[in-house]
Amino acid sequence: MTQRLAQPRWVAAAGLGLVLLLLLQGVPAFAHDISDSDRAAVAQIVGPAPFAFLYLGAKHMVTGYDHILFLIGVVFFLYRLRDVIIYVSMFTIGHSATLLLGVLLDTGANSYIVDAIIGFSVVYKAFENLGGFRKLGLAINTKLAVLGFGLFHGLGLATKVRDLGLSEDGLLVNLISFNIGVEVGQVVVLAVVVFLLNLWRPSRTFAPGAFYANLALMAGGFLLIGYQLTGYFAS
Repeated sequence: MTQRLAQPRWVAAAGLGLVLLLLLQGVPAFAHDISDSDRAAVAQIVGPAPFAFLYLGAKHMVTGYDHILFLIGVVFFLYRLRDVIIYVSMFTIGHSATLLLGVLLDTGANSYIVDAIIGFSVVYKAFENLGGFRKLGLAINTKLAVLGFGLFHGLGLATKVRDLGLSEDGLLVNLISFNIGVEVGQVVVLAVVVFLLNLWRPSRTFAPGAFYANLALMAGGFLLIGYQLTGYFAS
């Protein structure tokens, strides 16, 4: 009976570890990028195209490793569904607001700097999960921090969407559809991550594994920061 229960927990730990490994390997290539084929497809769209932009938003979220790394950090030690919903809602409010307003108001922001801050959000969350702020004697409102970083994640999305040169015809419909797609992709990612974590947590390997998993998250955040700052100084 014990062996039967232990097996899915090991599978969950291995699954989450594989997710982190794939994310870390793909950080430079996929962080906050939109493929040339998607850019070409969007350039041909004139007028409302909700399904096309919903798909694009979902795809961008699922392949947006900076978003995923941050979300893994956010839910890593959230054991109750209520807490997951609250924290994810704070993140959603933040990135939805700056995504919509950033595009509609055509606010300018350097994409490299914004994405470097997004990388820092991953480092921050991993450091918090490791108890770093508590050891420093700092009390940070974690919900407000997630909301604040959500604003930067949305601003990062907005900079990429603005670079697509969207047609003004149907812009609001397409932008809302893109944002809904992002939320759909976020739900898919979270469902997988939370499922794996819930399988892994009862195992004795979770405590030591959580330490190394969050070190991996922090390493991914530093890679993102370094990659984006290199692009900024080279541009």
